[in-house]
Amino acid sequence: MTIGPRFISSPDSSPSSLLSRSLSAASATFLVPQSFEKPARGAGGSVGRLSLDVSTESSALVDAQGNLTTGEGETSSPGTLSPKNHFIRPRYFPAKKRFFSVDLQHNEQKYPLGHPKRVAWGSMDISNANHGNLAAFEISGAPSYTQNSLGKAERSRRKSGNLEGHHLFREEEDARSIYINDPKRTNETYEFTGNEITTSRYTVITFLPKNLFIQFHRLAYLYFLAIAALNQLPPLAVFGRTVSLFPLLFVLAVTAVKDGYEDWRRHRSDRKENNREALVLQGTRFHFKKWKDIQAGEVVKICANETIPCDMVLLSTSDPSGLAYIQTMNLDGESNLKTRYARQETASHSFEGHAVFGVIMCEQPNRNIYEFTANMEFDGVKVPLSQSNIVLRGCELKNTEWIIGVVVYTGQETKAMLNSAASPSKRSKLESYMNRETMWLSIFLFIMCLVVGLGMGLWLVHHHDHLDTLPYYRKRYFTHGNDNLKTYKYYGIPMETFFSFLSSIIVFQIMIPISLYITMELVRIGQSYFMIGDKYMYDSSSGSRFQCRSLNINEDLGQIRYVFSDKTGTLTENKMEFRKACVYGKDYGDALDLEDSLLKSNGAGTKKYKLKSEVAVDTELMKLLHRDLTDEERMAAHEFFLTLVVCNTVIPVSLDDNGSIDYQGESPDEQALVAAASAYGYTLCERTSGHIVIDVKGEKLRLDVLGLHEFDSVRKRMSVVIRFPNNSVKVLVKGADTSMLSIIMRDTEKADSLACETQKQLNEYSSEGLRTLVVAAKDLTDAKLEQWQVRYEDASTSLTDRTSKLRQTATLIEGDLNLLGATAIEDKLQEGVPETIESLRQAGIKVWVLTGDKQETAISIGLSCKLLTSNMEMIVINGNSDTQCRNLLLDAKAKYGATSSYARSENCSSKNNAEKKGGELPDYLKPIKTPPLQSIKGKSEIHGPLALVIDGNSLVYILEKDLESELFDLATFCDVVLCCRVAPLQKAGIVDLIKSRTDDMTLAIGDGANDVSMIQMADVGIGICGQEGRQAVMASDFAMGQFRFLKRLLLVHGHWNYQRIAYLVLYNFYRNAVFVLMLFWYILYTAFSTTSALTDWSSVFYSVIYTSIPTVVVGMLDKDLSHMTLLEYPKLYGTGQKQEAYNLHLFWLTMLDTLWQSLVLFYVPLITYSESTVDIWSLGSLWTIAVVILVNIHLAMDIQRWVSITHMAVWGSIVITYGCMVVLDSIPVFPNYWTIYHLAASPTYWLTIVLIIVIALLPRFLVKIVCQTFWPSDIQIAREAEILSKRPVGLPMKAESKLHLR
Repeated sequence: MTIGPRFISSPDSSPSSLLSRSLSAASATFLVPQSFEKPARGAGGSVGRLSLDVSTESSALVDAQGNLTTGEGETSSPGTLSPKNHFIRPRYFPAKKRFFSVDLQHNEQKYPLGHPKRVAWGSMDISNANHGNLAAFEISGAPSYTQNSLGKAERSRRKSGNLEGHHLFREEEDARSIYINDPKRTNETYEFTGNEITTSRYTVITFLPKNLFIQFHRLAYLYFLAIAALNQLPPLAVFGRTVSLFPLLFVLAVTAVKDGYEDWRRHRSDRKENNREALVLQGTRFHFKKWKDIQAGEVVKICANETIPCDMVLLSTSDPSGLAYIQTMNLDGESNLKTRYARQETASHSFEGHAVFGVIMCEQPNRNIYEFTANMEFDGVKVPLSQSNIVLRGCELKNTEWIIGVVVYTGQETKAMLNSAASPSKRSKLESYMNRETMWLSIFLFIMCLVVGLGMGLWLVHHHDHLDTLPYYRKRYFTHGNDNLKTYKYYGIPMETFFSFLSSIIVFQIMIPISLYITMELVRIGQSYFMIGDKYMYDSSSGSRFQCRSLNINEDLGQIRYVFSDKTGTLTENKMEFRKACVYGKDYGDALDLEDSLLKSNGAGTKKYKLKSEVAVDTELMKLLHRDLTDEERMAAHEFFLTLVVCNTVIPVSLDDNGSIDYQGESPDEQALVAAASAYGYTLCERTSGHIVIDVKGEKLRLDVLGLHEFDSVRKRMSVVIRFPNNSVKVLVKGADTSMLSIIMRDTEKADSLACETQKQLNEYSSEGLRTLVVAAKDLTDAKLEQWQVRYEDASTSLTDRTSKLRQTATLIEGDLNLLGATAIEDKLQEGVPETIESLRQAGIKVWVLTGDKQETAISIGLSCKLLTSNMEMIVINGNSDTQCRNLLLDAKAKYGATSSYARSENCSSKNNAEKKGGELPDYLKPIKTPPLQSIKGKSEIHGPLALVIDGNSLVYILEKDLESELFDLATFCDVVLCCRVAPLQKAGIVDLIKSRTDDMTLAIGDGANDVSMIQMADVGIGICGQEGRQAVMASDFAMGQFRFLKRLLLVHGHWNYQRIAYLVLYNFYRNAVFVLMLFWYILYTAFSTTSALTDWSSVFYSVIYTSIPTVVVGMLDKDLSHMTLLEYPKLYGTGQKQEAYNLHLFWLTMLDTLWQSLVLFYVPLITYSESTVDIWSLGSLWTIAVVILVNIHLAMDIQRWVSITHMAVWGSIVITYGCMVVLDSIPVFPNYWTIYHLAASPTYWLTIVLIIVIALLPRFLVKIVCQTFWPSDIQIAREAEILSKRPVGLPMKAESKLHLR
């Protein structure tokens, strides 16, 4: 689990609490509110004066796999120290973007993220949030729909301000009282919400109005609603009133059915959840009760493998010590077991058959699942409660027979429901460009309507004297019958002009293609289906398929320019293996052997405990451990492994009766260390509330745990105080090298030499890409122990400033330590990572790695995965102040000539691309070169590729002190950027640095909770189904099992998706525009009368039935190139980056072609039948079938991959059109009755259609031939090579030669 800027008690922090239960005082894990007073600033890490401001010496690290790393990549469990009161009112942040390192501790520090909305975890500041779960951060600022459910909580907060006798909080209105086993009194006073949950959006009554309201947020729907409304007015009724409503009603109905089905599934899920049953204490016995009827204050009993129905404070468990194991996968995605425990004051109480009295004063509902602050008064004793004492709704009880708890939060106020906010919605970049073209089409529509309206007015003025003799304009009827002498509906020239303008809007309405929205949704669904079913993106090791969690941005995968990647668990496997150790200054790890064979060779017999996986051990180190405990080196090795097995929060779980054991822990690093200790003969067997049992080479050793100081961002280390059977007391410490080496004892030459040798080994381990930490210990005297115990008891039970007091207490024993050694853990690269990064680089994609590891480790991994190459020049930015960072950035820019802005470099790039025509090599065949750069002094400097390495501490000043532009210029100038020791919000800040200053598409990929902010900030977010739970997956747009699948996702599916959607949008614009322009020419030819030669149904069916199916099929199935070609030549991906398939230039060319085709469509039949006696409905029938055939053959000319379903869709749509026309022309009441039968019998009809197709498409055909012959694109060359590569042996290979020689 990731630990970020603040350390709050984590779900797995309870083992630390268990270790300290031997003390009579409360555990250090209990959280209480601090004083509201502003803490004093001080020197970081000093005794008695702790820094709560920015640390300039080092920063706490959040490594890429989601664990807290310190110094050399050491990982520790989250601390239980809460640096700030939860109940301070939330603050709103200014708009200025500022990001800070993870060691910021000042209460008044703020963490803005680029817009004025709060970056908050529910009602808390970022500075108060637990960054162990970055799902906590609402990067988008979008509120949860569950926040509205807190109305009752707000009312209860106001009521609770009158309470007396409870002084847990400084402001009593921030507390709520829960009376144990007295739900009536609890809920009558505070009006708490019930336990019934609602995730559905609609009810039967609200569905129609609410769904329509949501749908009409699309402006296009409002446009078509206005068109339909205009058509209902008698003067404007161009089409039939029912017919004009059909397209809009169809779209609304399809969407409503989809939304209704989804909401029905939500209702069904809610009913199933609310009607589940749990045992509730009623009177003196437990009885079953439905979840929805459970109230705050009731006592509930949960049995093994059952789900927790609400948030409950533990009162008792089946374990005598009060332990309980829960799995939080449904809440945070983590599969590791967490420990929770009941307070000793209630653990031994018998709840069934006895009266229960007590009261809990707790915080108001909030979204932080990693912290809970409360006090409980039970049997006259007041005790503090922490996050380790609460179990949350949605968790499952594991390895525990039963638990009993009192309900504190129910229903919508539970932390699980408060965290159910959806990820921020993202919008396709191409869709935003589509809106730009839609605006141009709207302008065209307005101009055409204006022309028709003005033309009508001028025509009426010109024929003013003849209006009485013209049909529809004379003032009275002069006929026999009922209409004789009746007045015509003539409104005068101004109003007739205005009505003509409005009527033309109705006639030309499909100029804005409403069907395009539905078509794009269908095509995206089809594309997602094929991506999910791609067998090459199936991860057999984890059994996970590719997931499409967002259907709005498929085409964005083909336009990515920047990839921001986590390291641990994303580039690496996040399966830690203990590789090397430095014990007493000596390096071990070169002579490795499997433990079983080594034990047999040493005659040690069969190992009593078996781990799930074998661990390789060093033969020399094993021999050292088998020596007698006489010399210093042997004693150091003994204490070294003793520290590894004791100083952690790992839980041993017995798998069977054969001695198989597994270790559960939220940190893979700690699990690896404990497993390694077991391989060397130090096996963790049992961990209870007050002791730890270790098997040391077959002998059980019981150690009493007197206290534990969890890891925190200030100390950067973890320590545990233990008492041995001989009553000796030791403090065992592990931590980061930057923290540990400053507190070890160096009073002798030998100790100093040992420290220097260990530092040397640490540097060597880091250079090999290994994750390191330092181990030390010392004996405690009775006086020192007594002093520490008094301070520890006072600090752990303090209700104010508990964090500072505990940290000060730790400094009493964490000093003058005896250095024992250091550990090195390997996190192997995933399969195919180097090849993937190289392919992405060739595709023109810049890969930036953002990690929490130390600099040396990150650089080593960068070299091994080919992110960094040996010929790269590295620019290292490690600054401790804003001035120093500014100087480093300016010096680097001056040295390498990185003075041009991003816009200027883009212009230069465009110029170079424009010059790369003719016989030069295409991009994907050219070697990667770095052009000569001009320095600011005018000198030409030739240098290799550049890599920028920058640490999180420098980013604090750069992102805060208006140095972002300097960093942006330098970072975009470099080929590779590697950010080390960065906090989760800094990751989001780096992504925003690019996203806010360029139009380039960004992609973020990660596997842990600490990557959520980065994933949500990027244009495209991808989650890796890794070892750290599913927070990243749940917050992502797409999810997959391995990083190597990114190559296929972008280069193949991304390319296909972009090409398909881009062509789909242009084709839809063309298809509708050619139809509208044909009507426009007809209206001009008929005295601007807005009459139509086409039937109403033909106009409606044109875009809904006649031409829609081929568009969807081609958008799903067409492929310009095979996946093998796209993977072989990664630079073909650049077509999407350069927007070659969809841009304003192509739009205007398409509109020009559309103009020509519409003229041919109108005038060829008009000229052909000018001397004939056919009526207007016959010409309309001809125009209808001609335009359908024309647009389908136009589409067929651009299809690259013909399959059977494509043939059926294209040619079948023409057949369907004929069928519909036959049916419509066979209905006597229609004015076009029987016209198709007369026309089809004439050869002129068929010749006219052929003539229209040939003349309309001839210019397009000739332009395509000329362009592909003289100016072929890279894709056209590759496609030609694909086609000719399938020819029989011996045929010429012109295209293939061109492909490899250009």
